[in-house]
Amino acid sequence: MVDDDRAVHEGTRFALEAFSLHGRGLRLLGAHSGAEGLAQMRTHPDVAIVLLDVVMESDDAGLRLARAIREELGNELVRIILRTGQPGQAPEHHVVVDFDINDYKAKTELTADRLFTTITAALRSFEQLKKLDDMRAGLELIVGASSDLLNERSLSGLARGVLLQLNALLSLESDGMLVLREEAGGEPTVLARLGSFEAGEGIDLAALIAEAADWRAPVHRDGRVHLYVRTGGGAEILVVLDTQAPLDATQASLVSVFCAKLAAAFDNARMHAAIVAANEGLEMEVRERTRALRTANERLEIQSGQLKRVNAFKNEILGTVAHDLKNPLAVILGRAEMLAALAGELPEAVRAPIDTQTEHLRTAARRMARIVDLSVSDAMADAMDVRVNPRRADLAEVVRAAAEMNAPLAASKDQVLAVSLPEGVDLRCDPDRLGEAIDNLVSNAVKYTPAGGRIELAAGREGEAAFVRVCDSGPGLRPEDLARLFGRFQRLSAQPTAGESSTGLGLSIVHKIVDLHGGRIDVLETGPLGGAAFTVTLPLSPLAAEPPERRP
Repeated sequence: MVDDDRAVHEGTRFALEAFSLHGRGLRLLGAHSGAEGLAQMRTHPDVAIVLLDVVMESDDAGLRLARAIREELGNELVRIILRTGQPGQAPEHHVVVDFDINDYKAKTELTADRLFTTITAALRSFEQLKKLDDMRAGLELIVGASSDLLNERSLSGLARGVLLQLNALLSLESDGMLVLREEAGGEPTVLARLGSFEAGEGIDLAALIAEAADWRAPVHRDGRVHLYVRTGGGAEILVVLDTQAPLDATQASLVSVFCAKLAAAFDNARMHAAIVAANEGLEMEVRERTRALRTANERLEIQSGQLKRVNAFKNEILGTVAHDLKNPLAVILGRAEMLAALAGELPEAVRAPIDTQTEHLRTAARRMARIVDLSVSDAMADAMDVRVNPRRADLAEVVRAAAEMNAPLAASKDQVLAVSLPEGVDLRCDPDRLGEAIDNLVSNAVKYTPAGGRIELAAGREGEAAFVRVCDSGPGLRPEDLARLFGRFQRLSAQPTAGESSTGLGLSIVHKIVDLHGGRIDVLETGPLGGAAFTVTLPLSPLAAEPPERRP
């Protein structure tokens, strides 16, 4: 907590006194100025959340501290929540754009319940980022250790190195031993011991290896972690670490990656020992083994490439679906804001229930957005392809639906949305997909056009093709934008004019839908209204050979 008001500290401590998440409470640290807060962050770099006031020893002390935490201390994990009593001193849109903060709250809105919700969400976010950072650090350690392990030719030296590397990887300082059995049914050998294991114990190693082989995964049992690995050469390796705590999910993932390197390292060491023992007569066998390993690596690379392509395809589908679901939610929120504004002119007796219902509507829409984020992966787990369902449709109806969907958003920004609809232009298309593409173009125009601007949506027929054109009076496009205009997750030089979010997926979705319809999309950096202009052209010719549509 960084705030120059002691009452805020006392109130926060009282509100969070009984806080608990996953059975763990909070340790609260206090600072009463930006300088004191920076000193606390230097002393406690593992802080999860900073509740930060803006105005303290200076009008922008909090913002300076936020920038120092990110840039001077290089701390990207801590969740920074601005908690200001003077929102005018640090307007939300300005702060969110110019400073790397994670939430913005007015002190007046942070009731005990809202504070609990905000802290819980921030802690969960920090927990996920910490897991990713731990995974990254562990993988870096594995990469650094791999060259040393693979270069080690002595089995005993390699075994001791494995125990030390596992302790470093899992952030442990535990005793342990590594047991090797060269072949099934052979006599196990302890290659390395650390700590209490150096004195030796009356352990039935063969029975322990046989039991561990059935587990097929790291197992914590009787205060010890057992790691079993079978190498490509048929040898069995058992690592036993003396630790009371079982491995968490992140540690288990890192151990799995490490074990893959471990198997190759022990195979290399065993082959080297065989070469030394057999002298030059075994050189041919070594070359054959090397070729086998190379083939195995090539197969792994091929499988890795296939997995990457499947994962990229999955991400494309999930990004598309998430984008399509969130656009209607934005419309719901926009209309809720309009209802709230209109209700402000009504008498209190009428306005109160309307305000209550409007707030329920906002809450439900925001909750739905969170549900989309959490469940879209499960909902699309079986998706294998994206298809269109072409049928005869009236172009005017498709365009009108997209305009009506975006009209409330434009009205909330005092924008003029002028619509010019054609008459008698039918085409064979998927009206849902085509409407989605037009909606993305119009919503982008609303998003990037300043308040009071103008947007024109026109459709019609030119020769044997139909067209839909969207122009706006926004800032337009720069030449460098055109090269990445339709790429996935690409952000353009222009910024939304009212703090709206952008996934970087909308235009890539438009481009794909137009391609599926056999059309094209043309872009002008500076259109008739001074901003960007997008024109979608679709062929009409497929209608000529289609029989008239029968209606029930």
